[in-house]
Amino acid sequence: MKTDKLARIHVAGWQVGSTEDFLQLSDEEAQLVALKLSLISAVKKSRIKRKLSQIDLAQRMKSSQSRIAKIEAGDPSVSLDLIVRALIASGATTRDIQAAFTAK
Repeated sequence: MKTDKLARIHVAGWQVGSTEDFLQLSDEEAQLVALKLSLISAVKKSRIKRKLSQIDLAQRMKSSQSRIAKIEAGDPSVSLDLIVRALIASGATTRDIQAAFTAK
C-alpha cells in the first residue's frame, strides 16, 4: 500500500492488518487455509489444462458436477481428502501435486 494512503487510513482511525489478524487465526490455522487454497487452485488449473469440464471431472471421481463446483469455490464443507482426490482424478502429475503442497 502506498505510504500516503496508509497515512490517511491511520489518521482516519483505521488499522491495517492481515486476514489472519482480522480472523484471529493461529499460525497453524493460517497455514491450513493457505494449503487448502493452493490445492483448490491446483484442481482448477489441472482441470482446465487437460480441457476437462466439471462434469468430466465429476464422472472420473464418481461424484457430481455440483461437488466439483463446491471444491473449486472453496466451500467449507469440502474436505482436504476430497480436494486431493479431485486433483489426482484431474490427471495432475506428482510434480503438480507437490507444487500445490509447497506453494506459499
